[in-house]
Amino acid sequence: MIRRTADLSPAARDGFDAIIDVRSPAEFALDHLPGAINLPVLDDAQRAAVGTEYVQGSKFLARRTGAVLVARNIAAHLEGALADREGSFQPLVYCWRGGQRSGAMVTVMDQIGWPVTVLDGGYQTWRRQVTAALYDTPLPHRLTLLDGPTGSGKTALLTALAEQGAQTLDLEALAAHRGSLFGALPGGQPSQKAFETRLHDALSRLDPARPVVAEAESSKIGARVLPPSLWAALSAAPVIELAVPLVARVAHIVEHYADIAADPAALDEALTRLPRHHAKAAITDWRAMAARGEIAELVAALIVAHYDPAYLRTGETRNRAVLKRLTVTDLTPAGLAETARDVIAALDARRHPA
Repeated sequence: MIRRTADLSPAARDGFDAIIDVRSPAEFALDHLPGAINLPVLDDAQRAAVGTEYVQGSKFLARRTGAVLVARNIAAHLEGALADREGSFQPLVYCWRGGQRSGAMVTVMDQIGWPVTVLDGGYQTWRRQVTAALYDTPLPHRLTLLDGPTGSGKTALLTALAEQGAQTLDLEALAAHRGSLFGALPGGQPSQKAFETRLHDALSRLDPARPVVAEAESSKIGARVLPPSLWAALSAAPVIELAVPLVARVAHIVEHYADIAADPAALDEALTRLPRHHAKAAITDWRAMAARGEIAELVAALIVAHYDPAYLRTGETRNRAVLKRLTVTDLTPAGLAETARDVIAALDARRHPA
């Protein structure tokens, strides 16, 4: 018997052996349920051809052609990606709105004997849930932000906090961007919808009764925009300010941005995108440093002339309560572990004041 559900809580999703998106690859690439695999019953070209025939030609021929293609594609998936699945295999299947495409797949799966479930409303059910959580209702989470100038080790500190059991939200990882002029990562950023899917999934797995630590960010990370509910929560959150000596910040950036330094063309191109208020002579000097491989010197110059002034300017517009100020001199794993303990102690003190 084909089951139906609209429950997309993390526990419900985790209860399936696989989440199968039967939409076309282009639809899947734009956004999909977390952890879903793409087994399209129509590929992009087939979907376009059948749709064109349905609108401009014969609806009967469109349905017949579509049925042939869907049958062939489902058969290919059964012989391919699904060939090793046992009789107990429990998938959740969805399409755009829970109609014909998912219906075709689950009908075959049900006949095989798999206990299959179809998502009522399809992907649109998921998207409505994401929109409601990130646009329509306040976040229930109690956020605390790590703040500090560029190179202060905020992202690495998030990792150290997670290793010690703290709840963290790594926005830059979710956006696939390190949040600066040189922050692009291989593979590019997810679409805005996919970014919001990642956010909602991450937030839904965090306990609202416990503190959540995130990095202080602007309203955009690369090209991705923070949704209103999240931005409101970030704007109201208290901060833990990190003060780190320049020499430690330079060393940290050189280590963690080694991929940029290893690509001279990308580094030079990024330098040409610096804001226009910098003198042409200064940018020329920085590009020359990069060309000579003087990466530490370049990082120090950019921190002093570009990043720290920008941080101070934005600080003048921020009005966040400071929970704790920490001076950090050691950005090694051992030093970050010690700082993480200090952050956790500050969070505990806030939750349980003396």
